[in-house]
Amino acid sequence: MTVEPELPRGVAAETALSFHPVPWPHGPAEQFAAGRRAAGAALAAAGSADRVVPRAPDGRPVFPRGFPGSISHTERLAVAAVVPGAQAVGVDIEDTAVTERMARFVFRRRERQTLLAPAGEYSPGELFVAKEAAFKALNAIAVLGDFVFWQIQLSRSGDVLRASYGGASVPVRVRSQTDLSLAVAIRR
Repeated sequence: MTVEPELPRGVAAETALSFHPVPWPHGPAEQFAAGRRAAGAALAAAGSADRVVPRAPDGRPVFPRGFPGSISHTERLAVAAVVPGAQAVGVDIEDTAVTERMARFVFRRRERQTLLAPAGEYSPGELFVAKEAAFKALNAIAVLGDFVFWQIQLSRSGDVLRASYGGASVPVRVRSQTDLSLAVAIRR
């Protein structure tokens, strides 16, 4: 049985989030199809008449005009987020543990010291999905050029994470439950 995570606190009410299980044998083709089904359902919930999300030559999903969205998946669960009228949206879901070695590579020293426990309140998995979701949202703007997700800088701003790169930023909200972390980044 696949458990769907709850929407992170503070995510805009107009955010349409849809989950779809990845069927057996849980391979890339099944993950892709589950992601597109989740995207179609999120588009329907957001009020879009167009519910097909083709793939761009670079592999990114192409959402209908006026309905920016994002897709992510694990081996067992796909998620899509659509936010009508937003400039860019990023979503990420992960069910794998972030090792200490990965954390040292992906997170800057300041992020590890201020955002991770014990000084901060976030887990390594939450910060990882935050960077991935922010990467998708910031990359959708298409003015930042090529960059990799770990170059994004995370900081805390009130009750939300703020992800920044190249002068652009996006708020990111995260939610975790046992063995599953979800992040949504929405740029207005």
